[in-house]
Amino acid sequence: MEVCYQLPVLPLDRPVPKHVLSRRGAISFSSSSSLFGAPDPRQLSQRRGAISYDSSDQTALYIRMLARLDYGSTSASSAPERRVHRLLSFQRYLHSSRLLRGVPQQIPLHILDEDYTGQARCMLEKVGNWNFDIFLFDRLTNGNSLITLTFHLLNQYGLVELFQLDMVKLWRFLVMVQEDYHSDNPYHNAIHAADVTQAMYCYMREPTLAKSLTSCDILLGLLAAATHDLDHPGVNQPFLIKTDHYLATLYRNTSVLENHHWKSAVGLLRETGLFSHLPAEDSLNMERELGSLILATDISRQNEYLSRFRRHLDQENLCLSNGSHRHFILQMALKCADICNPCRPWELSKQWSEKVTEEFFQQGDIEKKHKLEVSPLCDRGINTVGNIQIGFMTYVAEPLFAEWARFSDTRLSQTMLGHMGLNKASWGSLQQEQTSVSEEAEPSSAGTDTEEAAATAARRNSNTATAAGGTSSKEIPQGSRES
Repeated sequence: MEVCYQLPVLPLDRPVPKHVLSRRGAISFSSSSSLFGAPDPRQLSQRRGAISYDSSDQTALYIRMLARLDYGSTSASSAPERRVHRLLSFQRYLHSSRLLRGVPQQIPLHILDEDYTGQARCMLEKVGNWNFDIFLFDRLTNGNSLITLTFHLLNQYGLVELFQLDMVKLWRFLVMVQEDYHSDNPYHNAIHAADVTQAMYCYMREPTLAKSLTSCDILLGLLAAATHDLDHPGVNQPFLIKTDHYLATLYRNTSVLENHHWKSAVGLLRETGLFSHLPAEDSLNMERELGSLILATDISRQNEYLSRFRRHLDQENLCLSNGSHRHFILQMALKCADICNPCRPWELSKQWSEKVTEEFFQQGDIEKKHKLEVSPLCDRGINTVGNIQIGFMTYVAEPLFAEWARFSDTRLSQTMLGHMGLNKASWGSLQQEQTSVSEEAEPSSAGTDTEEAAATAARRNSNTATAAGGTSSKEIPQGSRES
């Protein structure tokens, strides 16, 4: 199917013609067939959010939607207009690049770097630094940090040439990936995906991994990082389950979000035909391994992966010449990258902490509005950024990064542990200051009791106090029900 991004650039204050909304056709695929075909009308009638599913097929027949519903909108009709607004804005950015203006593919790939100017280009030269400021980079790239960063890394490793990837298909794929992250999510958005991709790159450059990973491992690692939260709806799995969301039904309440991210990524790979030139068996294997990496980010399976990792380290039996062992280490690297925010320098870590907490609180606001039980850590009335972060570091991040440091005892590992210790102390100091101010205003032990209660909640529900959780904006996501 021909995929075209030559959208007309229209004044944003004028009505958008219907044909503009049809930027790409609806495509369906199933695990039982490698052929694309016209969607069944019955499947189209069940389309909700960014995907559809046929209730008779629990393997999920995905159909790409022409315009994804905006979960935070009170008016469904306004969502496509905002989506097109975003596409048109990016279209103007694409017109400024020579990449899609007929550059012959035989031209050396180094020409791509000529599009990165000024500070953005300087930052890319230091993309392996742990203090890389992804927020600044996103501003310098006009909100296109995920596309620019991922394309640069793939090119830097020589993967575009090695795997004979069509540059236009690759660019389209990355554009669509960035598009399918929800920009109105405070945390689970394309900037988070870019940050995880940059962290994954740092881990894959560690000596133990750098000398062992194959080109295929590197390609899968970068693609998994870029797509690991693709089309995140902005609420966590328990929320989807208790509201009978169709995604929870589709995946039988098991790794609901992670399965959705994986299937969404596969949908884009097939829609763009990025791997269509590879043998069918190789392409399917890459899709499966991509899924295995993304599914490992399910925080509810944290103890399972951590116990296995610790066992390998205790027995000293990791052999990175073994493909399955390398894949497992890539899973652990992606898990670390996904929750590495506490290990960043304070200025970056604090921003991420505030963003993820705001998502928790927005979810709590929705649950209160619809008279649902408020999820742990999501009640802004009894929780603070500080106590949530202290609990998360203590019970989730520290155990994981301590084991990673055993596996890769390098300067980077010690830097991450050092930052986490300082950040935890900083949040503790801020908590004490807030408690002191509260006690001066109204002498009581309420502040301390609240903090202890929140810490207990964090320990009991650490699975939700992570980037695997999430929130929405204004309303319950499409496909849910009020209780």
